[in-house]
Amino acid sequence: MPTIIRSGPYRVFFFSNEGDEPPHVHVQRERLIAKYWLSPITMAANQGFRGVELGRIEAILIVNEDSLLEAWHEHFDS
Repeated sequence: MPTIIRSGPYRVFFFSNEGDEPPHVHVQRERLIAKYWLSPITMAANQGFRGVELGRIEAILIVNEDSLLEAWHEHFDS
């Protein structure tokens, strides 16, 4: 599961066996995890994050959207 970025307490990554799904990332802090579709950034699932924190996470993903998509395509399109 390649980690793409770390920002504060958050680790943004994807699972190597999920290339059959549209581009997305998982965001983890401790035991909390959320899944976001990329382009456009949209939350797909949330397991434990509160609304305020989801807003912070979404802002991080929006700022890094291009590099997240690039990492996805580099990994799965090769």
